[in-house]
Amino acid sequence: MTSNTPQPVTFKPSGPLSGKISVPGDKSISHRALILSTLAIGKSRITGLLEGEDVLATADALRAMGARIEKKDDVWTVHGVGVGGLIQPENALDMGNSGTSARLLMGLVASHGITTTFTGDASLSKRPMGRIIEPLSRMGADIQARETSDHKACMPLTVRGICPAIPLEYRLPVASAQVKSAILLAGLNTPGITRIIEPVLTRDHSETMLRGFGADIQVETDADDCRIISLTGEAELKPQKIKVPGDPSSAAFMVVAALIVPGSDIVIENVGINPTRTGLFDVLRDMGGDIRFAKKRTVGGEPVADIHVRHSALTGIDVPAKIAPSMIDEFPILFIAAAMASGQTITSGLHELRVKESDRLSQMAKGLELLGVKLTEKEDGLTIEGSGGKTLSGGKAKAMIETALDHRIAMSFAIAGLATKSGLAIDDITPTQTSFPGFENLLATLAS
Repeated sequence: MTSNTPQPVTFKPSGPLSGKISVPGDKSISHRALILSTLAIGKSRITGLLEGEDVLATADALRAMGARIEKKDDVWTVHGVGVGGLIQPENALDMGNSGTSARLLMGLVASHGITTTFTGDASLSKRPMGRIIEPLSRMGADIQARETSDHKACMPLTVRGICPAIPLEYRLPVASAQVKSAILLAGLNTPGITRIIEPVLTRDHSETMLRGFGADIQVETDADDCRIISLTGEAELKPQKIKVPGDPSSAAFMVVAALIVPGSDIVIENVGINPTRTGLFDVLRDMGGDIRFAKKRTVGGEPVADIHVRHSALTGIDVPAKIAPSMIDEFPILFIAAAMASGQTITSGLHELRVKESDRLSQMAKGLELLGVKLTEKEDGLTIEGSGGKTLSGGKAKAMIETALDHRIAMSFAIAGLATKSGLAIDDITPTQTSFPGFENLLATLAS
């Protein structure tokens, strides 16, 4: 897990960025590859797995529930226990900083006859879990969570699974791939049909991978343009060979770096371009960004491409609220791009950012204001007045940016440091290990 000792780092202004790089494997796909391989009967092989702390927390939890998971060179081998084959873990499962691990694994154990306690670090323990607890409780799981002073259900919490669970038809009240995936994972060991109604499309890696592992899953669209996802349990999953593409959420930081540093021209190879994940690239193109997908191909059912990015003069836009689910994790780095654009960038519909690893709207607003950026913080977004490409500084250039244990805050302001007059210090770089090990080194290779 991340060191308890903060490591402050100063990111200095950069000359043109250039070269070809690869970013770590997709975090969402890595979690799901490990989980579904555990539920298959037999041996699955995974290459390109993200080896950040979030994914390793998932692997450790699955080992505690009976899976044999090994690594040799770049190949991870998972000896699955089959759907329904999880065993009672001897100790609480420590999710570290990973909300994805916690929420997906809660769904997994909800339909097994085991009792599991989930813990996490200080940041994760503040994140609300009610939206996961509600549907899983309707399926029959008994979930006891710590209640905060403002009546939110948070970790640590204990899930007492039930087998057989009750099949559920559930309309998602908010766009959330994690809630959707948790219900689907619970549905795998539930007799009958579990059905999810999704009014707003979210990342669909779970549906794609479940189909690839042999689950009986159907996706339709109704008259109101809602997706209807139907999963038949009790499933029998077949082991797979999986190649994880590069994470578009990680690539986003390098894309924005190249856009805002004059003279830059880079290629990021083998990045996943699933349409449910490319909202940021669409928005940056609308702002004038020179971003091109080359060598498009399909790997393991997922679309992949090399991303070619050149420095561009960006212009602020009004970002449609409906695009938020396809880029919710990328808004912090979009705010950096907006700070360097000409004119005003308006964002809305971002309530979800208040309950991520930190309150990302508040943290980004405070950091940008230290850099002299004019902005307005609203309940559901930021309105940012861009610098028109001028370097960032403000009167507090030597101020320290607070990352609040949030990896995306840390990496966003690291990129902002490239566009400052004298550099930018952040209070702790260690959170980047949760999703992007090697971030600093990879950024340095582009600047060298």
